Formats: sequence, structure tokens, C-alpha cells
Amino acid sequence: MVQIDRVGAGDAGPGPATTGPSDRIDQFLQDKRHTSALIVVDLDVVRSHYRALAALMPWAGIFYAVKANPAPEIIAALAALGAGFDLASEGEIERCRGLGVPARRCSFGNTIKRESDIKHAHVHGIDLFAFDSAGELEKLERAAPGAQVFCRLLVENKGSEWPLSGKFGCSTEMATDLLLHARSVGLRPIGVSFHVGSQQTDPNAWASAIERAAHVFHACARSGLALDMVNLGGGLPAHYQETIPPLESYVETIDRALTERFGTSRPRLVIEPGRYLVGDAGILRSHVLLIARKSRHAQRRWVYLDAGRYNGLPETLGERIRYRIRTPHDGAPTGPVVLAGPTCDSTDVIYQRTDNLLPLDLAIGDPVDFLSAGAYTASYAAVEFNGFAPIRTHCI
Repeated sequence: MVQIDRVGAGDAGPGPATTGPSDRIDQFLQDKRHTSALIVVDLDVVRSHYRALAALMPWAGIFYAVKANPAPEIIAALAALGAGFDLASEGEIERCRGLGVPARRCSFGNTIKRESDIKHAHVHGIDLFAFDSAGELEKLERAAPGAQVFCRLLVENKGSEWPLSGKFGCSTEMATDLLLHARSVGLRPIGVSFHVGSQQTDPNAWASAIERAAHVFHACARSGLALDMVNLGGGLPAHYQETIPPLESYVETIDRALTERFGTSRPRLVIEPGRYLVGDAGILRSHVLLIARKSRHAQRRWVYLDAGRYNGLPETLGERIRYRIRTPHDGAPTGPVVLAGPTCDSTDVIYQRTDNLLPLDLAIGDPVDFLSAGAYTASYAAVEFNGFAPIRTHCI
């Protein structure tokens, strides 16, 4: 049986709500004097956020979404606290295996897997797999016979700054049919999952998703299939420019919805935080390469940095994720700017519509820090586009 209940429940109580760079990060940046863009992650902040969630949700297994930041140091730190891991590829599986993470604490949560990767995972002891289609179920039947499986539901992503709806999940009616079929072909269907969208700012998003999960539970029960697991997915936010509710609001909403929909027959629960665990733990330090105006009378300066959409800041696409920004001249008079990256690509513009005011004293060579940048920065910056090396992560 895969261990999915009460992972990490024995850890210490809630840690502080970290919203800015830690003193340790600031000291590291001051001591090292790096001249190229980099990401620094404070592992103590990662641990603090994990402990806070474990204390508020002792009834749920916490599976870290490795895709948020796959740094080995982060995986090792969370593994030591008892975390499980939500994995999306053979590469992530091998990284966790190499760090000694037991297979029983791993879930292959991607619904779009190579059949060979499924077989590889199953051979190495992973026994928990997601699916959301008949084709994926057929692959699981062949490559992971007898495995535990759960079906991902299609749910609303309203309130999410980085929506995931459309590509993943299926309707509740299809989920019911697929789970019943999974039983008929020798797999062990145990429940459902969903994802309410990354950087979800509305706790009530979980309430409507839990309602859909309960619908599938009841429909399967009428056909003699007793499900017992709900995977609450990710979506817990980090601190960017917009104010977000406290973590307690999310947990209270989830707890209340589970009681309303399942009563005393509450299923085993899993939650898959990624951004919440590592986002606030990191900072992306960039440097000003150039400051320019497009005409003599232009009000806005263009500030070009050595980090951009293709090396560290992909989530600024559509200006959805709006990082808080810090410079050495904060507190001085400011003026409007457009922020852009270093590459020879016209789409490498970080913020053009968002109102950003940066100090008028900002100069070429100055550092510009993007706060709460520990998630989905280094993990996207893996290709040497235009010859710019992938941004490096330093864990302290």
C-alpha cells in the first residue's frame, strides 16, 4: 500500500509566514558578489512552510510537486521531514531514487506519460498513478498491472493567477466510467484528484472541486466501487504583489467542504504543494544590463536585465505572476519602466502593461531582485537560448 495518509503529521507547529528574503539570503548575496543572474533558496524557509502546513493539515499526506523546483537539496530537506513526492517524469523519479526517497512515498501524477516510463516506475516500486483518459488507462493496464490509480477531474480554475484548466482532467461522468473500467482490467482504483489552478487566490475553489469529487465517490459507490482517496492537488500560493488570504483560510475552507460533502466518512487525503513550499524561500537576483529611452520625450525607461522570460522568469508570460521587486535605491524618487530580458527575442519582455515604478537612480550594473522567486524559475530555465546559460540555483 502506498503511504499517502498523515505524511509529516508529526512535525513541529506552524512556522512564520515568510514573505520576504531571509537574512541568510541577504548575507549570501552580500558575501558572494555574483555578477550574473542567480536564484538563492533558503532551505530553512522551505522547512518552515512544510511544518506549518503539516501542523494545520495533520489529516493529509503532503506530496511535494517536484516540478516547482527540483533542486536535490530541496528534495532531500523535505524527504527528511517525511514528505511524499508528486513526480511528472522518469527524470524526476530517478532524482528522487538517487536521493534515497522510498518508492512508497512517490506518486506518478502526470496524466500524460510514456508507457516505458510507467513500466520503469512500476518496476522500481512506485504503485500510485494518475490518469484522466481511456488511452492512459490502457497504458497503465499494460505497464503497471495491479497498480493503484486515481482519476484527475476537470475543475474550474477561477481565482488562479496561473490557470491549468483545459489540458488536464475529465468530467465527473467520464471519471466514474474510467474508474469502473480500471477495476474491470485488474487495476486498483482508489480515488480522484484535481487541481484548482496554480497561485490560487480564492480558497473557495477547493470547495467546488471537493463537491465534484464527492459526486464521483457516490456514483462509483452505487456501482459497488468504494473509493477512499481524494488528492487535493496544488494551488496554495506564494506572496507576490497581490494580497492573498492566510494559509488558515485555505485549510478551514477545505476542512469545511470535506465535512459537508463526506460527513464522518472522510476519505484519505493528499495535497500536492509546490509553489507554496518553495516560492517564498527563494529570490532571483538579476542585474541591469542597460537603461534606455525610445525617444527624447519618452516617459518610461526600458530597463534590460540579465534574467528574462527565457532564463528564469517564464511565469511573467501574459504578466500573470507579478513579482515584488527590490533594488538598492528603494525609497528614492521613482519613475515608470518597462522591464525586459537580455535575449534577441522581441517577446522577451517581462513587464510592459504592469505599472512598475523603479528608482530614477537605478544604474547599469545594479542588482534587481525578484522576491518569492523560488518556484518555477530555475525549473524552467534549462535551455541555453541565445547562448545564455541556464540560471543557477544556490541552496543555503
